[in-house]
Amino acid sequence: MRPRTVEELMYLLRPCRGTRDDRGRVPVDAHEHALRTAALLRRGRPADKELQVAGLVMPLGRPAWPGGPAGSADRAADAVRELLGARVAGLVRGRPRHDVPAGDDLLALRTAAEEARTACFDAGVLEDWRTVLELLAARNSRLRMVD
Repeated sequence: MRPRTVEELMYLLRPCRGTRDDRGRVPVDAHEHALRTAALLRRGRPADKELQVAGLVMPLGRPAWPGGPAGSADRAADAVRELLGARVAGLVRGRPRHDVPAGDDLLALRTAAEEARTACFDAGVLEDWRTVLELLAARNSRLRMVD
């Protein structure tokens, strides 16, 4: 499913709550992990909203395609490309692959995702990100109209 609106995207992200992400050394709740990753990126790179949102939508492939193959990052990237843009999609696609050379942005995303596995702080709730998601969706929509 490809979300066409921020509301649809948030609807797809909500089922991540309570699901376990076992890909790292420490299993974590996928929803909390995404919130902490995005919050860490907000602290480290406050002006880079696309990078922060990439951290937030990383687990999208799991609820959208339950029991899906390891290509859930590719599916998540494809799902958000139209709504959030090519850069967010590229970051989501590249995050889990440690064999892909990482630029600064991808490295920051990977580092935040790893740190979020063991960090213990209140990262807020998904609704806190609605405005940022709407801004990115609106900007991407305008860019598509120009193309």
